[in-house]
Amino acid sequence: MENDVLKVFRTRRCIRKFKKDPVSKETIEKIIDCARLAPTAVNVQPWEFVAITSPEKRKEVADITQHGKFIADAPCCIAVFCKDTKYYLEDGSAATENILLAAKALGVGSCWVAGDKKEYTESIRKLLNVPEGYKLISLIPLGYTEETPSPKKRSLSEVLHWENW
Repeated sequence: MENDVLKVFRTRRCIRKFKKDPVSKETIEKIIDCARLAPTAVNVQPWEFVAITSPEKRKEVADITQHGKFIADAPCCIAVFCKDTKYYLEDGSAATENILLAAKALGVGSCWVAGDKKEYTESIRKLLNVPEGYKLISLIPLGYTEETPSPKKRSLSEVLHWENW
């Protein structure tokens, strides 16, 4: 029988339609607690997380993004920032993945909205009053799902190579 962790990996999908029900502060804290436990190069732990629950602030964030307009409809959005260190992107991506998986494990839908290389990152940083020297890694809307997307993942046989390509 497949354990719960593997089931979370197999069933997590990007959610872009959310119910209006709020995500509790306790649930958000559990999710971020998992994010802070992500692997990090030389244990630098460069991450900081901004939980955005104000509808007005989420709309401002959504309006700045290119493909994240649905952030405005989510009850919460987590902005993942990392101090500009050598491996900030890898560390922040690991923390982001932990958020996505922890959310799924707690019955909360999520979606990874790009950060680092987008032209709007500096605007988001300023909007959220994040100090200079931090880079936006991701925006992650959180909420209870209003949809059940079907899997569109490549099969294991398409991506796994043994010994050589």
